[in-house]
Amino acid sequence: MQFEEFQLDSHIFAGIRKAGYTVPTPIQEQAIPVVLEGRDLMGIAQTGTGKSAAFVLPILQRLARGPAKRIRALILAPTRELAEQIHQTIADLGRYTPIRSAAVYGGVSKGGQVTAIKRGAAIVVACPGRLLDHLGDGNIDLSRVETLVLDEADRMCDMGFLPDIRRIIQKLPAKRQTLFFSATMPKDIRSLADSILSNPATIQIGATAPVETVSHALYPAADGLKTKLLTTVLKETATGRVLVFTRTKHRARSLAAHLEKSSFRVSALQGNMTQNKRQSAINGFRNGTFDILVATDIAARGIDVSDISHVINFDMPDTVDAYTHRIGRTGRANHTGEAFTFVSRGDEEMVREIERVLGARIERRRLPDFDYSRNVEEGPVRQTDERRRSSHSASTRPSAGSRKEPTRRTLPAAGIMGSQQQGSGESRSDASSRHRPSRPLRFSTNGKR
Repeated sequence: MQFEEFQLDSHIFAGIRKAGYTVPTPIQEQAIPVVLEGRDLMGIAQTGTGKSAAFVLPILQRLARGPAKRIRALILAPTRELAEQIHQTIADLGRYTPIRSAAVYGGVSKGGQVTAIKRGAAIVVACPGRLLDHLGDGNIDLSRVETLVLDEADRMCDMGFLPDIRRIIQKLPAKRQTLFFSATMPKDIRSLADSILSNPATIQIGATAPVETVSHALYPAADGLKTKLLTTVLKETATGRVLVFTRTKHRARSLAAHLEKSSFRVSALQGNMTQNKRQSAINGFRNGTFDILVATDIAARGIDVSDISHVINFDMPDTVDAYTHRIGRTGRANHTGEAFTFVSRGDEEMVREIERVLGARIERRRLPDFDYSRNVEEGPVRQTDERRRSSHSASTRPSAGSRKEPTRRTLPAAGIMGSQQQGSGESRSDASSRHRPSRPLRFSTNGKR
């Protein structure tokens, strides 16, 4: 299928061509006709499948007719980064139309946002909290909104935005089109969808599991060894851009500082940063200034970088949905990617849940020359001392010869930690596979390898 088959306005087609879009993704192919018909939509698709254009293009088509200087479409997003990404998508695809958007989120002055709105923004892309601030100040009139979009609704609910969303919906006309996009569909999200959608079309692209272009591997390690293990993995693995996830803001800063001292080009991304610093970190990661970005789950939402080669879970995510969202940062736009997860004994139940979703057992890997005998590491991210540390993030590239393809081995099946209890000793199966690299396993949603 080609974009021409959607019969969009010629100015929108010009924007599509300028943006370099070739053929629609599956979510775009199925969602765009439904939205053009004016129907409500529940779209369930994995991160990185092209959801933004799936609702931006038909919204541009709708707004091409009628007044363009009042707010006619509202798009809600959970994070500043995602709001900015959608705002940029609108600018790219609508560059040859008179339609303009305003991005509304916290961390920056309200003044510029008010100016953009008063200049005649037809689309507002907003985070719920800041939008409510503007509504309270009387800066925004939502009484004539024709289309409401909730993007990444599951994450908004996870972040506690559900009450804010309901307050915002009360400010909207009852007669409107509502588009609901989510990568996962837990019960509370389905309840929200049922309450705000009217006879919606439902489109689901794949199962709510990590995309099939990603291979998965577990690296068993005690908490005190994870920083040293990460440094070793990065040095021994041929990588492109790498996104490392940590559970806390402090750990993201500390880990980035440690990697910087090891001569990696790295930056941190976490919630306490100013918007300018956050955007600088994302831009640096996107344009190659940084090879590695260490981030928390919330801060990483909305990162639009299609060529991330590896996602590394330094800390195990709290839920399978969070794992899905993290891993969705790689293997995008038909690229392949690898997902590494560092696991300790307390992570065994979560590993089993993830494997149930994948439909297969995840490969366990153990570095042949890594010293697993030490239970406590001297690095700055030791779990018990985490709050005592403080650090910064910056950039330097490791020498070209410092990265090489690692020798990969599979741990025996007896438990997450396998033979790691024996210190640096090997099990018989480890020793026999020392010189026999194993291919990363790729899993499909039906459980086949």
